[in-house]
Amino acid sequence: MKRKRPRGEETTTRLLDAALALYAEAPVGFTVHAVVARSGVSLGSLYHHFGSFDGLAASLYAESMAALLDALLASLEGVTAARAGIVALVKAYLAFTKRHRARASFIHASSYAAFVPAHAATIEAARAPRIERLLAWLHPHVRAGRVVELPVPLVEMLVIGPVAEVARRWLAGAPGVDLDDAARRLPERIWRSVAR
Repeated sequence: MKRKRPRGEETTTRLLDAALALYAEAPVGFTVHAVVARSGVSLGSLYHHFGSFDGLAASLYAESMAALLDALLASLEGVTAARAGIVALVKAYLAFTKRHRARASFIHASSYAAFVPAHAATIEAARAPRIERLLAWLHPHVRAGRVVELPVPLVEMLVIGPVAEVARRWLAGAPGVDLDDAARRLPERIWRSVAR
């Protein structure tokens, strides 16, 4: 893949930043014309860099997912104990949701969006190396018998599923959902669901 020149990087950054800001203000206002107007970048330039508005949305999704996974990976730095790592992952997911509400909202709203299949390669390029690093942390604990041996998607459902649902409900403004309370109550329960 050719490295973009600095001006091209600046343009793509302006478009992605404008898209995220618009989405944060009002998801219904997330349109190609609104992004172009907010960014000050021409429609032709948007198509040049992303191929389509769906391409821009896919890039924003990939960038947001990468930011979330980077936060999860950062929470594991220096953590060697299985329990401590699972607790750290749960807390990091909830903290990311609270600190980066727009990105978290875009991730949750876009997971099954129409643009995802057509841009799966872009999304996977951002996601795959980070998932590999998370699994590299987890596998020794599975081999040592500290974490239950299950297919990876099922472990993901046990660890990330509950916090993702809490995040979705909090982002939607559901009554009675508090991220700080969830960060206190869920980690130990989630650890027990995967502890061998």
